[in-house]
Amino acid sequence: MSDFAVSAPAPSPAPVADEPRAAWPAVVSLSVGAFGLVTAEFLPVSLLTPMATELGVTNGVVGQAITATAVMAAIAGPLVVLASGRLDRRLIVWVLMAMLVVSSVLVAVATSVPMLLLARALLGFALGGFWAMMTALALRLVPSRDVPRAMSTIVMGVSVATVVAAPLGAALGELWGWRATFLASAGLGLVSLLVQMVVLPALPSSKAPSLASFGTALRRRAVAIGLLTIVIVVSGHFAGFTFIRPFLEQVPRLSVSSISMALLAFGIGGFIGNIAAGVAAARSPAWGVGIAALLIGAAAIALAMWGDSADVAFAATALWGFAFGGFPVAISIWNARAAPDLAESAGALLSSSFQVAIASGAVIGGLLIDGVGPRGVIVYAAAAVALGAALMLTAGRTSEAARVAAARG
Repeated sequence: MSDFAVSAPAPSPAPVADEPRAAWPAVVSLSVGAFGLVTAEFLPVSLLTPMATELGVTNGVVGQAITATAVMAAIAGPLVVLASGRLDRRLIVWVLMAMLVVSSVLVAVATSVPMLLLARALLGFALGGFWAMMTALALRLVPSRDVPRAMSTIVMGVSVATVVAAPLGAALGELWGWRATFLASAGLGLVSLLVQMVVLPALPSSKAPSLASFGTALRRRAVAIGLLTIVIVVSGHFAGFTFIRPFLEQVPRLSVSSISMALLAFGIGGFIGNIAAGVAAARSPAWGVGIAALLIGAAAIALAMWGDSADVAFAATALWGFAFGGFPVAISIWNARAAPDLAESAGALLSSSFQVAIASGAVIGGLLIDGVGPRGVIVYAAAAVALGAALMLTAGRTSEAARVAAARG
């Protein structure tokens, strides 16, 4: 068996009579849910300084709110898949969105770091479960020929969140305070839940996943390459991006309003990168992943070397957003093509790898920001993503070339 499935990122098509009818309102509702989850996930990035000040701790300590979210998400993905059994997937999605609402409310009323971390861990469970099921849900809601489009639509919620979450969080935090901003996040989660309760159809499971399916997915070389690339690149990204506000405050010395604009540039870049990567990765997922990682490294190097200039800081932040906006799309297409017949298990592994990388990146970044300052964090980010790019553009390209040769032969 080749490293990749020869088909598009969907399992071998079933007979037409067995294909689901396209439920695009349901797909859009999942995109809205993704928007709410990622917005809540990224809010601490833009609110790091005021949160640390009010709670009486360092930026590095509050940065571990992202670590707590990621650690729980890494555990939650496989747990949700294994525990789901034959439960209706619609019910599981509703529960996960309710967790988003409760988490945001708890953050808004947190009076200590342990309470903050507990609330963020709850969000992590919702995130991990949602991402683990994302591809499998797309397969259930549209015919196989429309699965790539459905996945892109769901991930688009992530792209919009990257545009909105950080700059809007910084602006609302300045206007209302960080606690009210998290209450607004809870309201967004509630809206997402209500929309899904209206439009999601019943999604009973036909086959309960097992531990053996995880082992089968891991033994596929292409899956392993993708997961290792995720751990390396995403850890580097989050080591730097988690502490981008302190960097922009201390190196180019931007004002709060200017930081909001820089984060908006990051988000807009991410939105464009999402679209561009979808097109590129449809042709070659390996090139899509590798180039995205290289561009993150280029942006980080520019910040580390010339970040004293406000203009360079703006341009590099926008480029970073463009590159990272494309990475999740490209790596998701890679993963789906590597194991289309093991959608829930491979999706859970991808989700866990992302979250392990986020957690490790936030921990390393927290140590670096408190130990050697903001430039050290950015230098580490550049080195890590360059290593991940090298892995995908060597081993990944070889695996992809074997798949193409097998398809032609």
